Amino acid sequence: VAGATGRTGKYVVQQLLSQNVPVLAMVRDVDKASNTLDPTNELLTIRKTDLGSEADVIAALNDEETQCDAAIWAATGFSDAPDQSFLTKIKAIFGLATDAASTIDAVGLPALGAALSKTPKRTLIQGADKSAGAGVLPKVIMLSSAGVTRPDWDEEKKLALEGSAGIPIVRLNPFGILGVKRESEEKLRTCGVEYCIFRPGGLNDKWSPNQRPIFSQGDVAVGRINRQDVAKILVDCLSTPEATGKTFEGISVANSEGYYPPAPSIGPALRRLTLDS
Repeated sequence: VAGATGRTGKYVVQQLLSQNVPVLAMVRDVDKASNTLDPTNELLTIRKTDLGSEADVIAALNDEETQCDAAIWAATGFSDAPDQSFLTKIKAIFGLATDAASTIDAVGLPALGAALSKTPKRTLIQGADKSAGAGVLPKVIMLSSAGVTRPDWDEEKKLALEGSAGIPIVRLNPFGILGVKRESEEKLRTCGVEYCIFRPGGLNDKWSPNQRPIFSQGDVAVGRINRQDVAKILVDCLSTPEATGKTFEGISVANSEGYYPPAPSIGPALRRLTLDS
């Protein structure tokens, strides 16, 4: 898990450990990781990793003690997390503004994908025909963001879909952060690894968790979703072949308990979505 101590990444780690999945947490700050995660869990390995270094990312994946066969990218080059120092935020903003091509999204994510593209395919059913793509699972799950393509829409499309194009993050697009995410998505798509890209709507910790997700494509979704639900979707995608090779958005239905609970599996919903061209 890249970005394992982040506001979403920590929930990803918790989800995986609750399912008895061994986790390699790639983190910038080991001390923070020890306080945020559970270092006493024997299934958890915490490793200081520079996600802006291709060599360090590959070394982490190839470590003989961990032997990762899949990854969830929950890292970001800039965060509004309240526990981040002012200096850290300024450094992140400066990096985006002056050298977007060297951000962790632009460097670490493609390195992750390229390294895992050389490992055996993952399949849901042991012994499945891997050459035919039967039941092939994604190796890299990317946490992206809704709205990454919207700054580049033409004026006609922005006017027609004003509700999608007019939200603050799209109008402001600070330091071109949405463009960095979009370019990183494309690098992942072309690095040769089986992947899945999830673009959640507005992340809101005050939004009720454990709600039913609504998936869509086309980067037009507007709504909110709790980070805990995002983490569950990311983890579920690891064992959902219908997620492989697809990019999709997700928001959740508020206060849906009792009348529209989450489905037992996200597979049927993702099956209706189209593969990336």
